[in-house]
Amino acid sequence: MGLFQKIKNLFQKEEAVDSKEDTVIGEKNSLIEPQLERKQVKVYEKGLTKSRQGFVSRLADLTLHHSKVDESYFDELEEILIMADIGVHTVMKFMDRLRDRVRKENITDPSDLREIIVDELFIIYVNDEVLVDKIHFAETGPTVLLFVGVNGVGKTTTIGKIAWKLREEGKKVLLVAADTFRAGAVEQLREWSEKSSVSFYGKEEGTDPSAVIYDGLVKAKEEKYDVVLIDTAGRLQNKVNLMNELAKMNKVIGELVPGAPHETLLVIDATTGQNGISQAKSFKEITNITGIVLTKLDGTAKGGIVLAIKEEVNIPVKYIGLGETKDDLQIFDIEKYIYGLFKDFV
Repeated sequence: MGLFQKIKNLFQKEEAVDSKEDTVIGEKNSLIEPQLERKQVKVYEKGLTKSRQGFVSRLADLTLHHSKVDESYFDELEEILIMADIGVHTVMKFMDRLRDRVRKENITDPSDLREIIVDELFIIYVNDEVLVDKIHFAETGPTVLLFVGVNGVGKTTTIGKIAWKLREEGKKVLLVAADTFRAGAVEQLREWSEKSSVSFYGKEEGTDPSAVIYDGLVKAKEEKYDVVLIDTAGRLQNKVNLMNELAKMNKVIGELVPGAPHETLLVIDATTGQNGISQAKSFKEITNITGIVLTKLDGTAKGGIVLAIKEEVNIPVKYIGLGETKDDLQIFDIEKYIYGLFKDFV
């Protein structure tokens, strides 16, 4: 049984569980975490609908259009994968692996390749190194999460949604508005603090961001907050200035909270495709990015960007946005992602 089939079997068993019950069915094996929540699986399925109807439906049509596995088949498959925002380098590596399997296993029927294609894409993500997709929380004192990203990617909204999730987990949360240069950014974060029922610290626009962070962290320590989420500016036009600004912020944070920031999360808009990958590479050059939040994944038919991020920048995706509501921001899970994307294909 292939890797994807094991994932599919688990989630389809889970669908059979009465939604009124708290118990879910899980199998303990090396691939899949037990006790998966049915509701989260449904969010993935719904959020990846556009990609299934676009990218994955093209893969299904490929099997119907070709009677045998030949160079014409490979050429069309390569084009479909590149158009899905998986990335040229990732696709080339994938095609080499697939050709090798076809040759070794003497595969001639395209329908026999469906599950193999999905398995090989899954292997690309998990092979060699397991990226940690969970947030690292401090053992003592406040956990500090620093958010970076260009304007328009949904950074402030993402911070608000994550704050709500953390509050639901019983954590005392403080939002710090250090994006003091973009008009309306401070007020926008304040509004999200109210929506999420968490605390807020900010000053007037134009204030030195590091000064805001300093005062915010002093408040967090004095009032014993569990988690501090810091919004920052994301002007990539001048990398040197942004690098110096982030370096100053990191120094202030580290002096007040040793070992912090515990995470520096880059927010990327999935609908921007390869431009989002370029942003990840640029930010990786100027600061230590520990994780990526991929927003608006439900708004694109090219759901392969998750695989490109892993291959091209080797930074774990920690959250994905699969809709407008607070519940639609999900902790990233590669098995749920693969299942939500390919459940109708294999």
